[in-house]
Amino acid sequence: MIRVVSGSFGPYCSRSLRQAAIRHSKTKPDVVAIRSPSLHYPHHLSHQTTIARMYVCIRPKVLLAEYMYKHGNARGMSSMTKAKSLLKVFRIRYIVIGSAIAGGISLKTTYQSWKDNLPDLSWMGNYVPDNESVRSIVGELKRLSGYVKLPEKGWLKDTIKDFKEMIPTVSEDDDSQGTSVTTLKATSDSVGSSAKPTATEKERLEKSKEEFLEAQLRYQREIERLEKENKALKKSLLLRGDKNAVHRKEKKSLIDMYSEVLDDLADNDDSYRMTDHLPRVVVVGDQSAGKTSVLEMIAQARIFPRGHGEMMTRSPVKVTLSEGPHHVAQFKDSNREFDLTKETELKALRSEIELRMKNSVQQGKTISTEVISLSVRGPGIQRMVLVDLPGIISTVTTGMATDTKDSIQKLSKMYMNNPNAIILCIQDGAIDAERSIVTDLVSEIDPSGKRTIFVLTKVDLAEKNSANPNRMQQILQGKLFPMKALGYFAVVTGKGNTNDSIETIKKYEEQFFRTSQLFRSSTFKPNQMNTQNLSFAVSDCFWKMVRESVEQQADTYKASRFNLETEWKNNFPRLRELDRDELFERAKGELLDEVLNLSEIEPKHWEEALTKVFWERVSGYVFEHLYLPAAQMPDPGAFNTTVDIKLKQWADQKLPSKSVEVGWETLLEEFSRLVDKDKQKRDHDNLFDDLKSAVKQESINRHKWQDSAADGLRVMQLNTLEDRSVHDKAQWDSAVKFMESTLQQRLKETEDRIQELVGPGTGERWMYWKSLTKQQENRRHTKDELERLLQSGTKHKPTLSPDEVTTVKKNLETKSVEVDQEFIRETWHPLYRKHFLERSMKLAQQCSKGFYHYQRGFKDDSGMECHDVVLFWRIQRMVQLTSNVLRQQIMNTEARRLEKEVKEVLEDFADDKEMKTKLLTGRRVELAEELKRVRQIQEKLEAFIEALQKEKV
Repeated sequence: MIRVVSGSFGPYCSRSLRQAAIRHSKTKPDVVAIRSPSLHYPHHLSHQTTIARMYVCIRPKVLLAEYMYKHGNARGMSSMTKAKSLLKVFRIRYIVIGSAIAGGISLKTTYQSWKDNLPDLSWMGNYVPDNESVRSIVGELKRLSGYVKLPEKGWLKDTIKDFKEMIPTVSEDDDSQGTSVTTLKATSDSVGSSAKPTATEKERLEKSKEEFLEAQLRYQREIERLEKENKALKKSLLLRGDKNAVHRKEKKSLIDMYSEVLDDLADNDDSYRMTDHLPRVVVVGDQSAGKTSVLEMIAQARIFPRGHGEMMTRSPVKVTLSEGPHHVAQFKDSNREFDLTKETELKALRSEIELRMKNSVQQGKTISTEVISLSVRGPGIQRMVLVDLPGIISTVTTGMATDTKDSIQKLSKMYMNNPNAIILCIQDGAIDAERSIVTDLVSEIDPSGKRTIFVLTKVDLAEKNSANPNRMQQILQGKLFPMKALGYFAVVTGKGNTNDSIETIKKYEEQFFRTSQLFRSSTFKPNQMNTQNLSFAVSDCFWKMVRESVEQQADTYKASRFNLETEWKNNFPRLRELDRDELFERAKGELLDEVLNLSEIEPKHWEEALTKVFWERVSGYVFEHLYLPAAQMPDPGAFNTTVDIKLKQWADQKLPSKSVEVGWETLLEEFSRLVDKDKQKRDHDNLFDDLKSAVKQESINRHKWQDSAADGLRVMQLNTLEDRSVHDKAQWDSAVKFMESTLQQRLKETEDRIQELVGPGTGERWMYWKSLTKQQENRRHTKDELERLLQSGTKHKPTLSPDEVTTVKKNLETKSVEVDQEFIRETWHPLYRKHFLERSMKLAQQCSKGFYHYQRGFKDDSGMECHDVVLFWRIQRMVQLTSNVLRQQIMNTEARRLEKEVKEVLEDFADDKEMKTKLLTGRRVELAEELKRVRQIQEKLEAFIEALQKEKV
């Protein structure tokens, strides 16, 4: 049929006619026979008549007139001219008949292919009410595909009528040879004597050719009409099925199952991408060659961002095409469906793709390797998976990264190196072929062309620019470029207007090829034209490659899974195979349980912990800035006045904020204790330690104590510190005990400091073989002199006077000890503090029985001055009150807020893949992750193979 359409007649019919004439000339010399030593008549045609042979080879060009002219037989020439005319008429008749038959067969084959590719809708039998109507429609379409009649009109009708009258009646008993000779005789009488065709015959031939092309286009339109009807029928069936099966789980299509496997492979690391040999259609081409436009024509929607000569595709875009009742698009990681029949939705989709591309490109780069996965469904769309790559460039322009050119070629090679990838090579037909970069790149990857399909775009511009038809024909025959391909196609992707719809472009493409001189001159063959033929060819090639390679890929992942499972059994025999996400969920549960335990801590424990931490934080301030300065006052009145002033300043400024800090530190310590409690268990899993520490630290950073808490504490602390009335003997004894313990702790710290300055004692030196340094010896001598100074008076000031420093220094010089004044003062401070603390301890012991005198206002003759005890009672009450208030705030508010913040931190970490990878590491985690990926891929591949086999059946 292709030869009939293209008009490229071979020598077959000529050979059969000539040999028939040769055989007959042996018996009847008056009939001219044309011999050709290079032609051999096939044995299986020997029993056929000349008419039958002419029907078998309906495209002959028998040069009988030329032969008769050479041999001078005028009558023969006249006869042969008539025969030639009859043969032309005969040829046109059977061209039309053959075209009708071939068109019907093609229509039937196409319909059968559509029918085979329909999804399994057997489950809809329970929901479709009228199956008889559906069967009737399908039967009518099938009967229509069996025949297509071409109307006979004009010159064609008259010629056929004349030809029928010229054909003699032949009986069935006549042998083939006799019939051939009789036919040649009758024909020779009716043919003119001129060897050259007349002008009228040329016009008739040209008109016949035009009518033939018009008939072919009508067949094409008829196929498209039937295709649209078939789409509408499928859509109607699917929609009716959807309405009646609302609660039925959606069944994934075959191409969607395959696309999920590719998405899983794309999400994995480079090691898995290198072993990914599953087929997909890789669209490559020079920049602005029309790659994206070709893909849009296949997808039947303008879905990609537009540019005017600039780079728009900045990352790989994987487009999964499948059939569905509605024309929609959807991203893999989104639930939103874009209605591709609405321009507003198309615009939003293009903007989203452009935004995702920009976000995927890292700082300082021009392109990205991150794959954007998109699915497009619609009626009549061919099922396949395509990957649109950035266009190949020859020069890096301003604003691009310096490695852009190499990065694009590296990315393209990575996808094309897949031995099962189908390379859709796009070449701009409007530019010189020598300017192409992509053809060299493709020929380097696939030199034999076993998986390459070549597409020549913008052929309308090429024809407008008066392109050489021979050069175009060489391109489409694979003779111009060094690369080879499975097929060559010429397409038109629009008139350059980015606002044109797909339907407008299709009509323009059809109109162009109908009137194209390149098509009329046989530069373009019908099966090489338009995007519809391209879409069919690419889809067929894709599924052929899938069927040939998918089982081998499944076996590869099956072997990898076995190896990983064996490694796990040998290294972690008693542990479950939990991947990183599952391990994170386990750690999350443990952390939430530990935070929940905060609410189960008893109030007494909270108050004890708060009191301890609070006193540790404020005891230094109380001793250094309150008690010690006030103790230097000469009388009790001055002591109390100093204490009142300093307590009020402290409560107004620093104490509330310090109390809040104490509450937060105590809460943190208890939380840390609960978190770290698990570490003491024998079966502790240290895999979660880094994660728990990170969550704890982040929660600490986020948690802020309520601002109103400090204001409430300030009021209560001021009121407490202003009260100087000890109510009973128990409180007095508790204050004395609190004072003694505080002084005893300070005294011990001071003695340790002095011991550090003067060095080890005699017993320690003798037991542990230690010796004194020169500085320590000087400290000892200075200490002895200062102690004599302290013993000289009962109450000395906290500092040394200049005269006292000079006296001590001279006394040391008499002992050959050379020290400076600063050295003497450094030694004095701890010695004086020790002396002060010892004196205060004696005072506390004396005041332990002084509650009676306190009640009398120390107005008796006992000489007691227990104002120090009253100060410590006030401090003790403030500490108890603050601890109680902080405990209430923690149990009622802050513990719950901390629990909420821990949950928020865990949720943020759960969404941060890099954070989880950083905090959950080790071979155990990596092995579980690999096992999960391999199992998932293998299981999906096996499910896809099972569905693929069912479809083939």
